[in-house]
Amino acid sequence: MATGFDLSALYNALDEERRARRLSWKAVADEINRLCTRLRPIAVATITGLKHKTGGEGDGILQMLLWLRRTPESFVAGAVDPQSDLFCRPHLAKGQILRWDTRALHAALDFRRRSEALTWADVARQIGGFTPGMLTNLARGGRIGFPRVMRLVRWLGEPAATFTRVAEW
Repeated sequence: MATGFDLSALYNALDEERRARRLSWKAVADEINRLCTRLRPIAVATITGLKHKTGGEGDGILQMLLWLRRTPESFVAGAVDPQSDLFCRPHLAKGQILRWDTRALHAALDFRRRSEALTWADVARQIGGFTPGMLTNLARGGRIGFPRVMRLVRWLGEPAATFTRVAEW
């Protein structure tokens, strides 16, 4: 069974690509943010801070993964087919971003919960790291962080791409 998303490994992969291409961290941030038109771009400190953090903002990390051309699963030890094309690497246009679809996550969780006659408390216990309220709040949409989101994806047995969407940025 996969153990969880490794933020440290993500930082190391970003740094390795940065060094291989002889880029500054600012240049990396500029490339990751290249399609940004309206919202605040991802800051250099957000990227370099991954070196010591235990969690990170999910949508921002998706952008970093796209820059690396890597799947979220490729940073989960023991993941099956971590380079699968099921991770949608969309051709994003200026002003678009790949985001987590937390409403779709909630719907899938709720479907499995009902199918197995579980309570939200049961689901929270099985997944770990969530309260029932955190899980039900996903129905409102909004953001979710790494590595937590990968616990949900793993519990559902679906590729991360199943729960992403293209949005205006």
